[in-house]
Amino acid sequence: MVTWKKICAGMLSAALLTGAATTTFAAEEQSDKTVTLYNQPGAPLPEAPKAATTTAAVVPAATTAAAEAPQKVELADKLVINLAARSLAAVRNNQKVALYPIGPGKTSTPTPTGYYKVIEKEVNPIWTDPGDPTNSIPSGPSNPLGYRWIGIGGNYGIHGTNRPDSVGHYVSNGCIRMHEEDVEKVFDMVEVGTPVEITYNRIVVEKTPDNQIAYYVYPDGYGWQNVTAADVEKWLAGYGVADFVNDADVEQKVAASDGTPNYVAKVYPLYVNGTKLKGKAVVQDDIVYLPAVELAQASKVSLGWKPEEKVLLSTYGQAVGYQKKDTLYCNSDDIGTLYHLDGGLDKEGKYVLKNQAAAVKTETAVKEAAVAETKAEGTVKAAETKVEAKAETAAKTAGQKAAAK
Repeated sequence: MVTWKKICAGMLSAALLTGAATTTFAAEEQSDKTVTLYNQPGAPLPEAPKAATTTAAVVPAATTAAAEAPQKVELADKLVINLAARSLAAVRNNQKVALYPIGPGKTSTPTPTGYYKVIEKEVNPIWTDPGDPTNSIPSGPSNPLGYRWIGIGGNYGIHGTNRPDSVGHYVSNGCIRMHEEDVEKVFDMVEVGTPVEITYNRIVVEKTPDNQIAYYVYPDGYGWQNVTAADVEKWLAGYGVADFVNDADVEQKVAASDGTPNYVAKVYPLYVNGTKLKGKAVVQDDIVYLPAVELAQASKVSLGWKPEEKVLLSTYGQAVGYQKKDTLYCNSDDIGTLYHLDGGLDKEGKYVLKNQAAAVKTETAVKEAAVAETKAEGTVKAAETKVEAKAETAAKTAGQKAAAK
């Protein structure tokens, strides 16, 4: 039997997070005048009314199907290890299908970050003392490698442990420790060649199966990565929800760095007349927020803003506006009033809006098609009845002639 030498050690620094902030519209200082946000030629704004009368309407949050239980995973496309989160995720079809706690390297012998792959798999591995190759421990309860070894390069590997209490802490010489029941599941998910990605990301932003955006801030166990509230908001901007968090709250979450989930809002891709917009439909506190200026540009409607009254004024009408940081939003209930748009969340999880005239035309076309289909069915039935009647008459005539003979 071949004796494998398993020595866990290693060091490597981590790259800092980077992100790009999105550009938003900055409203002018408050005044009692209407600020022109977007001017569409041929569709001027009406004269500013004396006061706003429209009040904000609450829209029920879009309903989504409950997240289905994860399917049984046969093989993972890759393993993703986040040392800051002390977690290992099995990924399949770009979705996390399983997540497990780990015990990575201690600060003096940190687990190296980088891109690796499974190079070997071993059941019941033998541990060899790195200081004395003649000293080894066979598989069993005293073996520090547990009962599974997944080698990922050099002397590094993912393995079980005879010290389950150490999982969740920075404790090893560089390898990845796991609870025995967990590593056995991961062992069955991978094969030689499966990619393994090791990162050190204190900020993690995820989209849940029901389109909820959540962010996590983990402690700096290795002292490798300083993060700020601005870093968190850069990540959230990529998901379209940076405007919907409070700066002070984010600073508190960064200070705590406890790795707990912080839910922000639900987001959906936004389309107007078939064109996808940069902004999103954002659902928070039972209101569907839509980017006001982008809708004006997409629907070719002039739009103004009365800061003191918090009112959006368009070519067609007025409604309450919401200024979140440097961006103006409208309530989805007011898109008909402001833009003559209609629509909502479709079955594919897209927020689809169309000009009201186009929507009416589409509805009319559907009704006309249904009427035409009904008429066609009636014509076919009439033709069939006529043919049957002729056949019956012919049969009777033939019978009469036969009887006459």
